[in-house]
Amino acid sequence: MDATVILLFILAIAGVVSRSLSSVKRLLDEVPEVLDSATEARDAWRRFRRPELPPPADDQQKPPAAV
Repeated sequence: MDATVILLFILAIAGVVSRSLSSVKRLLDEVPEVLDSATEARDAWRRFRRPELPPPADDQQKPPAAV
């Protein structure tokens, strides 16, 4: 093999590795946002399935006096 072919082969491999690493980095940068969205969706689903009950009536308070 000619030295030029070997050099081009090495440069091609380096380019593929560089491209792969940048793709993996972009993918990993999105993971926290995906996890936050999944958490929000899970919480919304739980609120939908179990709606909050209204607070119990406070029987100890007297009704306002009519003037």
